[in-house]
Amino acid sequence: MREFKRTDRVADQLQQELAVLIQREIKDPRLGMVTVSGVNVSRDLGYADVYVTLLGDDDAERIKENLAVLKRAAGFLRSQIAQRIKLRHVPELRFHYDESVARGHKLSSLIDQAVESDRARSGNDDTSSEDER
Repeated sequence: MREFKRTDRVADQLQQELAVLIQREIKDPRLGMVTVSGVNVSRDLGYADVYVTLLGDDDAERIKENLAVLKRAAGFLRSQIAQRIKLRHVPELRFHYDESVARGHKLSSLIDQAVESDRARSGNDDTSSEDER
């Protein structure tokens, strides 16, 4: 079994700290309910790609606005992380919208619709076969 890579440990710690910092420290009213869904740190720890989702909001304009707020707050967040985590160099934060959650909800609703239409179709088939007997 392989040990956890250092970049994975740093990414996990960054994810936890950023989740708290974004909720408690950023006072911008334009920022919605942001969830940090994942962090990928480059091998040299120079960059951290932070993936976020917005609670109940997949409007492209709102996503763009929230990412802009986070991008403007990146320096502040980095300085706060430097105080909380012992790292020689805190990675530069780059924020991205995580579409996988929205895509998952869309696929889930499509599956539900397909199951429902199958039930409706099989329900019609059952009644027609009983009428033929």
